[in-house]
Amino acid sequence: MTTETTTRFDGNVGELTVDAAHDRSGLFVVGLRVLIGGMILFAGLGKLSEWPFDAAGYLANVDAASPVSGIYAAMAEIPALMEVVNVVVPTTQVLIGVALIAGGFVRLAAFGGTLQMIAFYLGGWSGDLLALFDSTLIYAAVFLTVAALGAGRILGADAYIEQIEVDGQPLIERVPTLRFLLG
Repeated sequence: MTTETTTRFDGNVGELTVDAAHDRSGLFVVGLRVLIGGMILFAGLGKLSEWPFDAAGYLANVDAASPVSGIYAAMAEIPALMEVVNVVVPTTQVLIGVALIAGGFVRLAAFGGTLQMIAFYLGGWSGDLLALFDSTLIYAAVFLTVAALGAGRILGADAYIEQIEVDGQPLIERVPTLRFLLG
């Protein structure tokens, strides 16, 4: 006799429905989503509060052992590109943070957070074996975990966005590709 084990995400906390295998598991996933969202939100707000933000110094001084040092140094020398980067980095960090805290478009936000963390990880690479455990790589893993768990469906806006009806059909059924952005 074989039993099939599946991971289910549903439960209740007070009057709120938590989609999780166990109520505390759901709360942990929500907590993880809010923590990583808060981390990147405040990173973005910090950059905006010290406006004008300038990434050129970081990009120009990446350790030569980094596989992206030449690319980043070349980027730092292009003023038009730096103007875009200086706006895009803090703005996307704020948007990613707000999306994760609210639980809306979580997979899209987590993907954006992962890309930024990988870019920062590569920029911080020093060739040292201990660099494998750099905090930015750990953050990237947390972003991916939040996306994989569909953390926006647990006390998040994604659970509601997916059920918005368009011509009597839930949005997620009408536009199935949204599953890659929501969750």
